[in-house]
Amino acid sequence: MEILNLSLPATNRFASNYLEQSADIQPFFHYRYNHLQEDMKRIAELSNRQFPRMEVAAHIEGFMERFPSSEAVKKSLEKLKSNNSVVVIGGQQAGILTGPLYSIHKVISIIKLAEQKERQLGIPVVPVFWIAGEDHDFQEVNHVFVPAKGKVDKWAYPEKVLQKRMVSDIQLNKDLCLSWVENVIENFGETEHTNNLLAFAEAQIVKSATFVDFFANIIMELFKDQGLLIVDSGNKEFRLLQKGFFKEQIGHHDAITFSLLEQQKLIEKKGFPITIEASETAANLFYYDQKSNDRILLEFDPVTNRFVGKSGAVSFSKEELMVLVDENPALLSNNVVTRPLMQEWLFPTIGFIAGPGEISYWAELKLVFEHFQIQMPPIVPRLNITFLDRSIETDITELLLDLTNVLMNGTEKERKAFLETIKDKEIEQLFSSTIEQVSKQYQQIEVKTEQLNPALLPLLKKNENYVLKEINFLKSKLEETVKLKHDVLLKKYDRVDLALRPDGFPQERVWNIFYYLNQYGLNFMDNIMAGNFEFDGRHKVMKI
Repeated sequence: MEILNLSLPATNRFASNYLEQSADIQPFFHYRYNHLQEDMKRIAELSNRQFPRMEVAAHIEGFMERFPSSEAVKKSLEKLKSNNSVVVIGGQQAGILTGPLYSIHKVISIIKLAEQKERQLGIPVVPVFWIAGEDHDFQEVNHVFVPAKGKVDKWAYPEKVLQKRMVSDIQLNKDLCLSWVENVIENFGETEHTNNLLAFAEAQIVKSATFVDFFANIIMELFKDQGLLIVDSGNKEFRLLQKGFFKEQIGHHDAITFSLLEQQKLIEKKGFPITIEASETAANLFYYDQKSNDRILLEFDPVTNRFVGKSGAVSFSKEELMVLVDENPALLSNNVVTRPLMQEWLFPTIGFIAGPGEISYWAELKLVFEHFQIQMPPIVPRLNITFLDRSIETDITELLLDLTNVLMNGTEKERKAFLETIKDKEIEQLFSSTIEQVSKQYQQIEVKTEQLNPALLPLLKKNENYVLKEINFLKSKLEETVKLKHDVLLKKYDRVDLALRPDGFPQERVWNIFYYLNQYGLNFMDNIMAGNFEFDGRHKVMKI
């Protein structure tokens, strides 16, 4: 499979500067990415720290027992127990059918970087995917986009979840989900691979109890032979491993928030926007209220010296929170500030795979890490991948389009320029002249009406608008006739946009991997994984 490497800017200015490793950005990080010397420095730092390797490995082994496995997975578990092993880690929410393509790109990035680092460093490197099951924004994970009649159509999973429950706790209605997934796949259009894909989807649904299970079963079925390990941040047993670290966060909650705000000031001084919304009272922890089934963000009230939820829904003293950690840590979970900290206490990380937004918010955490006398891992931009079907490539060639420009901007500008070239200039002139003459005539009629009966002026205006509307209607019909003569060519512009820049967004933010599995078969991911990827910040276009 041929891979083109293109230089495209990231989706935000900060991430673009990071890809360029600019001098303005580097002070916000402890390591440069993709530098062997920096990796060696990181290994030296990790060797001076203690990690609960055996406990984490045992938990992952137990957690993954119900998901597809392989000898490569077992080997990764053994590597994780080794005192000199490190991990490449990244995470994402548990989107239905795995969500947008960038979730799959993140998994590919984790696996490929782990393979690369193991070759370069000569030590065991384990790929780990962190499922953000503690996230409670169901609306972000309950839908996919599908192509329908040349447009992008949003298909939401029909079951409603009214409470702010963690995704890990949302049960899967298997019959409803199967019916919905069948409709989604059938909407892609029948191919020689459709029946196999339907059977594959049904098999994953049957053995899944929750949304996270469904996500994890698909991911492991696709990537089990690559030795991928997975954890679910919403898993109650996983939270038991975090007791001591929760206590550290609670005990230092004010220092964490102060460090965050100070680091944000430094970033703002450089002219970059802030990503993490935080106040001086932020406690950076969630409490899961079993009575309301709500996940409540805690803040610290300096007047009462208590940790409180929104509108006083819950309230704890520091001592009460410490007791809660010992008795039921599953009721606590991290936010965007403390999750990276928890991750780095649990895993010896040689590389964190980050999307553009994540690069920005990790930069805001540098002083938080330094407060605990540890360093952030090398932050490695995930692979940005576009799948380019050969038929779409042919359209691009025939339309004389530039692929880089299409990926950045779509084809709207070129399409408009083409429409200008096919316009019938005589028709344009005739209608412009007609509209101008009609308007002038109505102006004269308006003068007479003002003299004879001003009460008729509204009727006159309505009549004028009607006449002009009919003239413009006829004009549009004639223009459509001209366009129809070039319909085949115009549809090529539509196909290119739909494939590569749907609704004006990058392909990876809209389309889902099941569309491609339906087109190319379940071994599609094996073919992708056979590609040679370099973590050089360039965009990867895979010709399929």
